[in-house]
Amino acid sequence: MTISAARLKELQSRQDADIDYSDIPELDDAFFEAAVLVTPSTKTQITVRLDDDVLEWFRGQGKGYQTRMNAVLKAYVESQRRRSR
Repeated sequence: MTISAARLKELQSRQDADIDYSDIPELDDAFFEAAVLVTPSTKTQITVRLDDDVLEWFRGQGKGYQTRMNAVLKAYVESQRRRSR
């Protein structure tokens, strides 16, 4: 999702008091008692050789391209696991 520079500037100039939070429920003690801590999976730094066009395409998607590459690979792994069952 992209946001225009003008819209971003407009949002940044808003005061906290001007933000309507009425549709967001407060997080009470019951929420935190039932909350489950989810830790992100660990990642291993490696060196990988990719075709130039593949790397270029992912980099062209902007910041977070390595995370997206990982998500694509993870989706493939999960689909293959489901297939082999």
